Amino acid sequence: MLGRSGLSRTGSFRPENLGQNALHMIGHLCFTLFVIGVLVFTIIAATYEPKNPIFHPSTKIETFLTSSSNATFRSDNTVVRTGEDFMVSNQTAFATFINAKDVVETKEGSTDEISLSRCEGDWKEPIDCKDPEVFHLMMKVVIERFEDIHFYQFGKPAPGPKENTCDMAWRFRPKEGKTVTLFKDYRRFVIKRSKKCKLSVVSIGDYHSGVNARKKKRKNQKPGFEQGGVPLPVVGEPINDSLPLVESEIAFSRGKYLIYAGGGDRCKNMNHYLWSFLCALGEAQYLNRTLVMDLTLCLSSIYTLSNEDEEGKDFRLYFDFEHLKETASVLDQQQFWEDWNKWQRQDGLTLYLVEDSRVTPMQLPEVKDSLIMRKFGSVEPDNYWYRVCEGETESVIRRPWHLVWKSRRLMDIVSAIASRLNWDYDSVHIVRGDKARNSDLWPNLAQDTSPNTLISTLQGKIEDGRNVYVATNEPNMSFFDPLKDKYYTHFLEDYKDLWDENSEWYSLTKELNYGIPVDFDGYMRASVDTEVFFRGKKQIETFNDLTDDCKEGVNTCNTATS
Repeated sequence: MLGRSGLSRTGSFRPENLGQNALHMIGHLCFTLFVIGVLVFTIIAATYEPKNPIFHPSTKIETFLTSSSNATFRSDNTVVRTGEDFMVSNQTAFATFINAKDVVETKEGSTDEISLSRCEGDWKEPIDCKDPEVFHLMMKVVIERFEDIHFYQFGKPAPGPKENTCDMAWRFRPKEGKTVTLFKDYRRFVIKRSKKCKLSVVSIGDYHSGVNARKKKRKNQKPGFEQGGVPLPVVGEPINDSLPLVESEIAFSRGKYLIYAGGGDRCKNMNHYLWSFLCALGEAQYLNRTLVMDLTLCLSSIYTLSNEDEEGKDFRLYFDFEHLKETASVLDQQQFWEDWNKWQRQDGLTLYLVEDSRVTPMQLPEVKDSLIMRKFGSVEPDNYWYRVCEGETESVIRRPWHLVWKSRRLMDIVSAIASRLNWDYDSVHIVRGDKARNSDLWPNLAQDTSPNTLISTLQGKIEDGRNVYVATNEPNMSFFDPLKDKYYTHFLEDYKDLWDENSEWYSLTKELNYGIPVDFDGYMRASVDTEVFFRGKKQIETFNDLTDDCKEGVNTCNTATS
């Protein structure tokens, strides 16, 4: 019986059934392998973290500069890539460079010189800035000299005005930085060649001293630096914020536009302006229309030197219009009306007028007219632009804050100040008096702090002898004299050469303003003060109203802006 039972179990393996069983087994095996493959792919996809240069910065460059390699350097003016991208394509660069580093480090610990692998001709001949060994030395010295920043790209050196000078540019961000902003610096190097053919860096110039390494923006080059398809601001790059133009009559006639007209938003504080402007921009994006915007602002009297509202301020003085026009569809109002008046009749362009802010954007997608004009009345506060985005619209229209960057001309001043402090400083923010309670840049952060209170507040939070940047609206700097016994204090006014009539900012803004000098007004001062504060390694703010997260009159939450 047992024999019969065993035979019955193996009956399916009779010769006539073997082919069918084999197919079943192969099918099950293939399905099992497919399931395992999907599972492995899912695990890899969920756990894989690509090497992002924003989060894996110059440690890669240091590895690159200390790796054995044999780089091929192009003779054109393209920027040399660094970090992991460069290491992939050039695994054998800088063999002689490493040997030089090892030799130099044994001599008094100095790494500011290297021995040339070849020495031909007169040692007094001009320095060849295109020599890879000169390039390696300059990069190496910069990385070792500026310990508080991460490097992302180095540009090829350019000859300076003298035979022993070379200019070089690089992109970087502070190691302690909380923002994704990248900065660009270019400096002048004085290089010496000894009789024994050793190269050494004698000195490195100040911020933006290497003007020959500053390249002009290429045509159609997008602003900033893209990471994963997301543009990042790069402060220090050439700026192209010229007004966008419509290519042709046909392109203009095919376009769909949105414009906001009138209203009570004029001459309000800058927070009010942005809240309303971004409502308009958000609606334009929702309707898939080009926003027609007025590039002239009215600057509120709270910011002006005259203490009166001032019309005619250029949007580009305060915000990055190049980034805006590259990432959103916008047109200058004056240019638009010139084109409209030229082609409206002959091309049959029509206008749809909306005079009630209670007409929501959700009611307008089916409008076929070329131009939708929202016209606002004269009764405040019902005539504010941001009323359009209130109520049920609030959950539909998202203000595109990521499209508005601070002016890179202003941010360049921020970078210059932080560079003079070697990006190694702590910062404290103090707002005093009535302006503290009315500040739209620093809302609810006010406390009428006395010097003794301030010193006790900083005690134990900032080490003695540190560089401390004080962001404040207090005009009397002697108020902070007690701090000088413990810290090296720095104030915005210490750096006024960065915006005086001999500065780069002054010449650039004067050119932008059709040859008329531009005041470094209160909003600009507050913007720069704010950004320098946010780049301190330790950031301490004085508060009037305390929260659970910011007790004892101090906030160390390390809030940052982009």
